[in-house]
Amino acid sequence: MALLNDNAAWVAARLAALPDAVRFEAGASVTIDGAEHPIRHAPGARGGAWLQDGVLYVAGDPAFMSRRVHDFLRGEARRRFSAQALAKAHVANVTPKRVTVKDTRSRWGSCSAEGVLMFCWRLVMAPPFVQDYVVAHEVAHLRHLNHSASFWELTDALSPHREQAVAWLHQEGPRLLRTG
Repeated sequence: MALLNDNAAWVAARLAALPDAVRFEAGASVTIDGAEHPIRHAPGARGGAWLQDGVLYVAGDPAFMSRRVHDFLRGEARRRFSAQALAKAHVANVTPKRVTVKDTRSRWGSCSAEGVLMFCWRLVMAPPFVQDYVVAHEVAHLRHLNHSASFWELTDALSPHREQAVAWLHQEGPRLLRTG
C-alpha cells in the first residue's frame, strides 16, 4: 500500500493516458483491418453479425450485440490468421501444428515448442501490414524458437513491415486492448 501511495501521481497519470474504452454497441464503431466500421443493429435480421458496404450489422436482441460483435471479430481473426500463417509457413517450408486465437493482454501472438501458433483476436482490428508482420514473426518461430539473427532474417523475408508494424503496435496497441 505504501508503494501505491508513494507513486499515486504516476499511477493516476498512466491511467489518464489510457485511450477511452470502446464498447460494442449500436452507434459505436469497430475497427477492422485498420478501418472504422459503424455498428448497426438489425433487429429483424438473422445470422449474428456481418460486414456489408463498410457497416457491421448485428442481428437479434440488443442484449446480445456485444457478444455477437466479439464472436464475429474472433471468427474473422481465426479465418484470416490461419490463412496467412499457412501461406507464410509454406514459403518458409515449415508447418504449424495448429493456429488458434485467444484474448490475450500481453502478447499479439506466440508460438509454442510444439508448433502451435496463437494470435490475439484483437489483432484483426489492426491494419493489414501489422497483421502481416505479427503472423510472419510467429511463423518464423516455427523454425527458430528464439530471437537470433537467423530468426530476424526469416521474419524480414516473410514480411517487409517490421519497423512500421512495431511502431504502430507501440502507439495504437493500447487502444485495441480497450476495445470490446
